[in-house]
Amino acid sequence: MRRYDHGGDIYGKQAVHLDFSICINPLGMPQPVRDALVDHVTDYEAYPDPRCRELVRALAQAEGVPPSAILCGNGAADLIYRFCLAFKPHHALVCAPTFSEYERAVACAGGHVEYLRLREDEEFAVGRPILEAIDERTDAVFLCNPNNPTGQLVDRPLLLAILDRCEAVGARLVCDECFLPFTHAESLVSQCAGHRRLFVLKAFTKAYSLAGIRLGHVICSDAEALSRMREQGQCWNVSTVAQVAGIAALRCREVMPRTRAFLDEERPFVARSLTSLGFRVYRGDANYVLFSAREGLHGELARKGILIRSCSNYVGLDERFYRVGIKGHVENLELIEALEEVTHG
Repeated sequence: MRRYDHGGDIYGKQAVHLDFSICINPLGMPQPVRDALVDHVTDYEAYPDPRCRELVRALAQAEGVPPSAILCGNGAADLIYRFCLAFKPHHALVCAPTFSEYERAVACAGGHVEYLRLREDEEFAVGRPILEAIDERTDAVFLCNPNNPTGQLVDRPLLLAILDRCEAVGARLVCDECFLPFTHAESLVSQCAGHRRLFVLKAFTKAYSLAGIRLGHVICSDAEALSRMREQGQCWNVSTVAQVAGIAALRCREVMPRTRAFLDEERPFVARSLTSLGFRVYRGDANYVLFSAREGLHGELARKGILIRSCSNYVGLDERFYRVGIKGHVENLELIEALEEVTHG
């Protein structure tokens, strides 16, 4: 049986009161999205649009790209696997630590992953050594920006240099921006028109708290490449429910500015609180915090009904590392109080 390597596994466990192992919008699903899901309930009797036409048109307008540059999927993970099955990268470069599905998808397609080990003494930042790691053997690079689980953003000049380096050696660059809406950084979508080997991944899952609905999309100026990806999977991979939710979410223009303003206050609070408890907190910009502490901390919290993400299964980390998603202030206070109880009694 395949091991589950992610957060959010609240099933089959003792009662979970608070789940900090997931990293979704702390403001929750927008009310207009909830209303739309109810209003369209009669539409769910029909098969979903296999091309997501209305959703793609709305995304194209929001992203400033032609509809031909967009492919929707059952979350970003679906599109990662479709990419690998379509192009079968033989030698993919992946940072460590980072999201584990890149390696799984490459292996599923028969390829090999080479890890670029990020250094703890450099706060796990992606630096210029990545440019040397991308060589003539590299046919795909997976880059999570901001990275998961570190929350680190790649500096914009370096990001553009990575894109140019991939272009020079003929590698495809998959830039995973699923957590980018929680930061103030600029998307790479503006570079897609001039770089046909650039694939920018995005997801509604995190930004609009649609984890249980599953919706993501990829942007690439190479329509033929997206057509190849579309063929690598079942026809109705995006449900009508997900399409309705996505269209409604795109109309909620105020959600992400409000979310970023909240995180600008709450993330530093959580980081300071963890530091005051004696934990080492690593620099980051996303809606989660990576820290290191003693082994077994997640198990002690689980007995209190609180889940945090043990990062021991990330390549490059071990049992000392944990990630917590930022929630509302009351919930964050409860987490800090529970950590203080198990740490200091």
